[in-house]
Amino acid sequence: MELDVQYVSVLGGLPTREQFERWVQAVLGHRYEKGELALRIVDTDEIKDMNLRYRGKCRPTNVLSFPFEAPPGIQTKILGDVVICAPVVRHEAREQGKTETEHWAHMVVHGVLHLQGYDHIEDDEAEVMERREIAIMRQLGFDSPYDDSADEAENPVEE
Repeated sequence: MELDVQYVSVLGGLPTREQFERWVQAVLGHRYEKGELALRIVDTDEIKDMNLRYRGKCRPTNVLSFPFEAPPGIQTKILGDVVICAPVVRHEAREQGKTETEHWAHMVVHGVLHLQGYDHIEDDEAEVMERREIAIMRQLGFDSPYDDSADEAENPVEE
């Protein structure tokens, strides 16, 4: 897996490249050994601009995912880009009573799952995605990122 980590945020205390690699690998496993993925760590202004431009929402968000769609007939191992807002992650971690590391791991897992086609717009899709997130987070040694999901995690959905 080729991971391009772009540290654009001015915030200190961000996860290391090795942590990001571990979290991405936990999602992808060995299926994407030759895959390519960009992970961009940004501040509030950049994510707010991107959220407005691509989702029509004029506010900062924690994570945005941009799956790569190759032109017809082109084979590629590029999975896409995940953009995570450092100040939002820090604020949410405090607000939710989680460690920053735990919340960073969850945002990476969440964003990379979106690159694989998982979504949470419809309730049934959200349930599948959340089960997958819970299973991966537990594999990484973290608790469920969802307060009410303990029962669902007993039978995680496999890909």
